[in-house]
Amino acid sequence: MPTILELRNITKQFPGVLANDHISLALEQREVLALLGENGAGKTTLMNILYGLYQPDDGEIFVRGSGADGALTPVKINSPVDAIRAGIGMVHQHFMLVPVFTVTENVMAGEELVRAGDFLDRKRAVERIRAISKQYGLNVNPDAYIQDLAVGEQQRVEIIKLLYRNADILILDEPTAVLTPQETDSFFEVMRSLVRGGKSIIFITHKLREVMAFADRIMVLRAGRVVATTTPQETTQAQLAALMVGRSVSLIVEKSPPHPTETILQVQGLEVLDDRLNLAVDDVTFDVRAGEVVGIAGVQGNGQTELVEALTGLRAPIGGTITVAGQDVTRSSPRAIIERGVAHIPEDRQRDGIILDFTVASNMILATYYKPPFAERFELQENTVTKQAARLVEQYDVRTPSVNVAVGSLSGGNQQKVIVAREFSRETKLIIAAQPTRGLDVGSIEYIDARLIAKRDQGTAVLLVSSELDEVVALSDRIAVMFRGRIVAIVEQEVATKEYLGLLMAGVEPSALPPPEKRATRQVEAVF
Repeated sequence: MPTILELRNITKQFPGVLANDHISLALEQREVLALLGENGAGKTTLMNILYGLYQPDDGEIFVRGSGADGALTPVKINSPVDAIRAGIGMVHQHFMLVPVFTVTENVMAGEELVRAGDFLDRKRAVERIRAISKQYGLNVNPDAYIQDLAVGEQQRVEIIKLLYRNADILILDEPTAVLTPQETDSFFEVMRSLVRGGKSIIFITHKLREVMAFADRIMVLRAGRVVATTTPQETTQAQLAALMVGRSVSLIVEKSPPHPTETILQVQGLEVLDDRLNLAVDDVTFDVRAGEVVGIAGVQGNGQTELVEALTGLRAPIGGTITVAGQDVTRSSPRAIIERGVAHIPEDRQRDGIILDFTVASNMILATYYKPPFAERFELQENTVTKQAARLVEQYDVRTPSVNVAVGSLSGGNQQKVIVAREFSRETKLIIAAQPTRGLDVGSIEYIDARLIAKRDQGTAVLLVSSELDEVVALSDRIAVMFRGRIVAIVEQEVATKEYLGLLMAGVEPSALPPPEKRATRQVEAVF
């Protein structure tokens, strides 16, 4: 197939960080190219340059022209508008859709068709959306409101937006991060349809099984450089993981049977409203015991966020009770809950987990800054704080030039490591981990997974909330499935297959499903 895109010697430097170091990339028509790399490897920076969100310090971009010879021609991409004009579109991990608009209104935005009298030609837009949907098997109702669509359908709308603008090259950033297994299968059918229709795809992911199953070629970045370009036929998941992080990585979560003791977290009849005053958590009851991991599985947006916020004092419930180690904390403040021995890895790290303008060292003690040894007689002990931060940076492999730089200057994955290091380094009875490995590379995921299990084995109660079903299945001893704010089933780990859980996550009643079969082993592959 002819080459449709080339990046030649792309270089991008930020203060103290060489994000892209003379990276070259070629993409063929009807090819699926997977982009792999650990946190800070330069994947997102490279794609942001291609989409016009960043400007390279050096290097060139070439796109195949529309002329008869189809020659590659240099293009200057100063903005996403330039990218779209060059036939390049990007679907971000967090969708850029207006919930109260219809599919048609979202797709038309910025590309409105008009008829006589400057009226919107909605009918022609609907016809075009239906044609695109039929051609690529996207199956989206143009008149549906975004807020009424499942996550997988919203993702299809994002793809239709790009096809509506005649994009031939699609960049997909972590495209399956919030999908159920069934939605993931459907998504990859859509990818195959796009490729058959002549499109080319670059997708960023950390799920090695998906790369092996669906990519034509794989490019691995490490420290801003290309370290390998290979194909699924020429490599293995273990080899890819080693290329990404520069060492061998275990793809299996080693976990012995749990030995739970007393109940640490008791939730009874909990009801919580969301920001729009709709009931997001509806009569939820469950418990977590010391020495076990209880996972909350569900497609994002089914009440998990509001549940965690209520448990950590960030949102007041309107009904029910929350008890930690025998004490009612239903309407306690976040500090009071921390004082009860609760650690919290928040879903939104930048909003709830760190202070971007504070240093790495300061963020490492946000939960304990007012206590010895970090504070003596109302005075912060700077040397102690710095030593603690340096120890945790080394222990948790936080990539930072110094503990004294602003944490906001770090990559998202390294910001997450700062939070995990802080929360895991203090004495706790309960860990509430919401999306703990989001944005992390396989080496960091391996490390954090092992730490969560180690905390469990030390007698800590762990509540794991994750949209990554692989992660929930691999780490949990019991799994509670949430759908539309309710817990529809609590499943023992031995019978918790991804297929069974995926159906529950999609709203299928447990009574409508055959009883799940017990697995032969407790060992489960991690979320790679």
